[in-house]
Amino acid sequence: MTFQPSTYAVTHVVTDDDTAAAVASGDLAVLATPRLLAWLEEASCGAVGLDAANTSVSARVELEHLAPSPVGAEVTATATVVHRDGRLIRFQVVAHDARGTVLAKGEAQRIVVDRERFLSQVPEPGVGD
Repeated sequence: MTFQPSTYAVTHVVTDDDTAAAVASGDLAVLATPRLLAWLEEASCGAVGLDAANTSVSARVELEHLAPSPVGAEVTATATVVHRDGRLIRFQVVAHDARGTVLAKGEAQRIVVDRERFLSQVPEPGVGD
């Protein structure tokens, strides 16, 4: 398993599809926490740096969503590897808007898994129901 500890960032512009009202996590036209979390997960995936035989799965996320973001806001989600222990990778995650306002911060954990072995454990839909 090859690790490339790093910081990785993604930038998105909040659209109507990213709002709390659109994803049913509230009724306001501001960035939804689930969408913000997805962007932070995207950044953590980018920071992992694994070979093709391995991937990582989300294990735990602790997130404080501190400030609202309107439609049209530019949001940068950043994940930094802060700890590695075998298959466990822990990240510091933070999101900022274009003005530098901290929108969210927290910690995420991912577990490195063998891609084929993991997929072999996924049940077929309808089997065993």
